Amino acid sequence: MEAVVVSYRKGRRANHPQQAIVSVKGVKDRDSAKKLVGKRIKAFTKKGKEVIGTVTGAHGNSGRIRARFSKNLPAELLKAEIVE
Repeated sequence: MEAVVVSYRKGRRANHPQQAIVSVKGVKDRDSAKKLVGKRIKAFTKKGKEVIGTVTGAHGNSGRIRARFSKNLPAELLKAEIVE
């Protein structure tokens, strides 16, 4: 699964750096995004460290997903491609 981290999950007063909004290539609607719930995501930093996340749900109607990561997602991974 190829994907791009779009943003952190944000609220009116706070960002949630442990949760991210991810756009997956080939997923265009909410129903196909819901099928990915429970899957694992791996993101690699520039130093080669691995950050593991889990898909928790769909975000909106355009096929984006919410993912919760084990540690805070570094800012260098925003707009970066992730694999798996």
